[in-house]
Amino acid sequence: MLNNLPVLSLILLSPLLGVLILLWLPKHRSSWMKTAVVITTLVPLVLSFWLYADYDKQQGGAAFDEQLSWIEVPLNKESQAGISAFTFTFQYALGVDGLSLPLLLLTTLVTAMAALAAVHVKKRWKSFSIWFLLLETGMLGVFLARDLFLFFVFFELTLIAMYFLIGIWGYFNRERAANQFLIYNGIGSAIMLIAFVLLVNTAGFRIDQAGGQVNFIYSGSYADIFSNMADPAAWVNMAPEQLGMINPFQMTDTMQWVLFVMLLVAFGIKLPVFPFHTWMLKVHTEAPPSVVMIHSGILLKMGAYGLLRFGLLLFPEQARDFAVPLAALGVINILYGALLAFRQREFKLVLAYSSISHMGIVLLGLAAFNEIGLQGAVFQLVSHGLISALLFLIVGSIYERTGTTELSGLGGLARSMPFISGVLLTAGLASLGLPGLSGFIGEFLSLLGLFESMRWLSAAAVLGVILTAVYMLRAVLKITFGSQPEKFGALKDARLIEAVPMIVLLAFIVLLGCYPSVLTDTVQHGIDGLFEPLLATRAGG
Repeated sequence: MLNNLPVLSLILLSPLLGVLILLWLPKHRSSWMKTAVVITTLVPLVLSFWLYADYDKQQGGAAFDEQLSWIEVPLNKESQAGISAFTFTFQYALGVDGLSLPLLLLTTLVTAMAALAAVHVKKRWKSFSIWFLLLETGMLGVFLARDLFLFFVFFELTLIAMYFLIGIWGYFNRERAANQFLIYNGIGSAIMLIAFVLLVNTAGFRIDQAGGQVNFIYSGSYADIFSNMADPAAWVNMAPEQLGMINPFQMTDTMQWVLFVMLLVAFGIKLPVFPFHTWMLKVHTEAPPSVVMIHSGILLKMGAYGLLRFGLLLFPEQARDFAVPLAALGVINILYGALLAFRQREFKLVLAYSSISHMGIVLLGLAAFNEIGLQGAVFQLVSHGLISALLFLIVGSIYERTGTTELSGLGGLARSMPFISGVLLTAGLASLGLPGLSGFIGEFLSLLGLFESMRWLSAAAVLGVILTAVYMLRAVLKITFGSQPEKFGALKDARLIEAVPMIVLLAFIVLLGCYPSVLTDTVQHGIDGLFEPLLATRAGG
């Protein structure tokens, strides 16, 4: 049924419809605007669930590809008898596969729950809502885009929207946090743009002949670049001596390594990979709860997705040769994040360093370079997105009631807030990888995949998993049990608008923990459809 609808465009553009509605609503009608934002975020959520249910794993995402001509830039014509044309082409190209569809669903789910959590926002609600929906549009576009320029546009839209959401609605040092976010991610975006330009001018080159005219086209299409990189007969892989002429479109081994490292740095800043992580700590502590839910739950995953989509899939040989350093970076992330989380006395910073540690698990899955490891990496992205969003949702509720997230100022909240405390304890158990919850599956698959080739690094990473149990239980138990300050005795438990997103996120954490094939089957077919054929073509196996 969905095959006859532009469902991807509907998912992508529905938040923009909400922006148009908000522009017409008067500022003093805050209740109307809150309702409009929640309903707007539910539309792509419903459509993405429908898409996930209708997704044919055997066929892949081909049924849902959408493509239209977007930008054509004619270049100077250098031709014989005027029959040749040089053109840069960028397309409005959308698509999903087993790698992007789970992250698309995660985006719509976390954003809808964050919209409910935005009740804590007290000022300039209309402006907040507009930037919030623009942020959702950018995130959806990142996971749907199949053109490099289109991907870059949506990637930058998330940067701009987050800058204002942090800088205006954050806490005391919000402007400094927003500036650090902009500087670090701006540098990463600049590196990514340079890499994309080089890809378009080499792997994106093709020759079309139609109507007696020869068209030399530089395309930003991911499908074109992917197929050219995998085709030994494509211009990008042909040495000059094979052609008997100069080949300006050849991508030498050195150039492939340069591009791979550029993409690793660009997306590693977003992930973040140590030592490009300091900006993230400020964001986690200064941004409002609903924004941190999105940042930790989704935006960090964009870095891992970009590294997988553009790094590993386009440069599998370089990725395989770089597997040991990549795994080492993952272990550093895990141990560094876990040790620093254990030393923190502020719950937001505990969760911030925990995110760094858990993103190291993703790097291990990518470095494993096999089906099990890659499944584990994607599963960990989705699982951590749900868990971190839930934890920061709880942090917002606790801060609203107590005015602090310092561990020394909290305690005994289970007496006055049993529901919130119970959800916090369960989320903490999911974060430390308790079997039966989603956190266990992603960690287990990633470590199992890495164990096949790098047993010592896998063993070192297990130490980080043990440390996770130590710092997470220490923080959660300090907040929920022990002596309760007298002033917290009359605190109220979760309101309905807080309880609903907590229950929804927790339900998905339990679902994926008890029935992981809901996700792993889709991811497996995505890997089979993209990664293995590419390896067979380029690496001989």
